[in-house]
Amino acid sequence: MSQQYQCLIYVTLRPSVLDPAGTAVESGLKQLGYQGVEKVRIGKYIELTLTANCEIHAKEQLEQMCDQLLANPVIENYCFEVTAVNVIQSSMR
Repeated sequence: MSQQYQCLIYVTLRPSVLDPAGTAVESGLKQLGYQGVEKVRIGKYIELTLTANCEIHAKEQLEQMCDQLLANPVIENYCFEVTAVNVIQSSMR
């Protein structure tokens, strides 16, 4: 029996990596009058639905996806949330 999982993935630059996009957004916000804004960092948010046999396998697949494509492990960190949403029953005859 398979399970569908809703996966939320957050990708951010490592603290040691400069973030020119974050600096530009921070500057823009200050120009708009938001003077209390500091340390803006820009990242990525990804949602996907994954079918796997169990939550452990879903998390293992997500780790591989993030390491291979969704994030650049050299300059980015990632974390994710996995929530079961549907049980898929296979009909065997």
